[in-house]
Amino acid sequence: MTKRAYKERFYPTSEQAALLAQSFGCARFVWNNTLAYRSEAYQQHGESVSHSASEKRLVALKAEYPWLKDVSSVILQQTLRDQKAAFDNFFNPKLKARYPRFKRKDGQQSIRLTKAAFRYRDGEITIAKSKSPLPIRWSRPLPSAPSSITISRDRTGRYFISCLCDFAPEALPITPKTVGIDLGLTDLFITSEGMKSGNPRHLKHYEVKLAYLQRRLAKKQRGSANRAMLRRKVARLHAKIADCRRDALHKATRTLINENQVLCVESLNIAGMVKNPHLSKAISDAGWGEFVRQLTYKAEWAGRQVVKVSQWFPSSKLCHGCGHRGEKGSSSLGVEFAP
Repeated sequence: MTKRAYKERFYPTSEQAALLAQSFGCARFVWNNTLAYRSEAYQQHGESVSHSASEKRLVALKAEYPWLKDVSSVILQQTLRDQKAAFDNFFNPKLKARYPRFKRKDGQQSIRLTKAAFRYRDGEITIAKSKSPLPIRWSRPLPSAPSSITISRDRTGRYFISCLCDFAPEALPITPKTVGIDLGLTDLFITSEGMKSGNPRHLKHYEVKLAYLQRRLAKKQRGSANRAMLRRKVARLHAKIADCRRDALHKATRTLINENQVLCVESLNIAGMVKNPHLSKAISDAGWGEFVRQLTYKAEWAGRQVVKVSQWFPSSKLCHGCGHRGEKGSSSLGVEFAP
């Protein structure tokens, strides 16, 4: 038994949208206020504020700002727990996470609720302080009652709910097939069998329209209604590009997982490669990191195995048919991996 998040879209009523906007604002205020307090305490006095001290300070914040009591206290407590996790990741040298940043009002908003702040009954979810269940467009039934939910609103104004449920993965039938995957830009990946995936280049497809909208946005006065309207148009186009890329990667990884028992893929230094100014846009548009991430967790659920090959292995120089290693500039298709 493991945990899996099921993300669905919902369309709140006007009353629910107002409550969520208030909840987002209170959570954002507590995050920013606590982060400023922790940063100032360390910079001026060299003191490290603990999580328990932050929770005690939350009581004083509610007394100073009574409107914080208008939303569920669970939301504010979870905000402090999320900030604690962000600091733990920052101080963990293995993760190389950056210092927690302040949240913006015009950025993506999210709140997290535990069982004490929502009710799940008959396939409907009702959050605290709300009189009616959220109108969720379920794409599939949940395997169990959610232990926690995360409600988010992206920059385009779309609302999503992510339900964390108990999930029992079912292993796929064992197959003798083994495949090697060589990542690239001309083709997103080439298998050891010589199959080329092609590269849809979603960003390049909408690049002209995106540049046009961004030029118009740059000419609008800050704070004006026209600028806000164009900002939403730019955000919607970015969301469309991201959705297209994510959908294509899900379809490609699902096909590879279904057909192969062992998948060998390159372990590339993507963070270092995107620093190349000539290739950074193409590499980011390809989504190599997301491709490998999806392969990894889908293989774990399906009983498959993903083997990460060193980035220095000359996979693109080996012939997929005979295994001969060519010189620089060879037109070889991929690499042969022994089962």
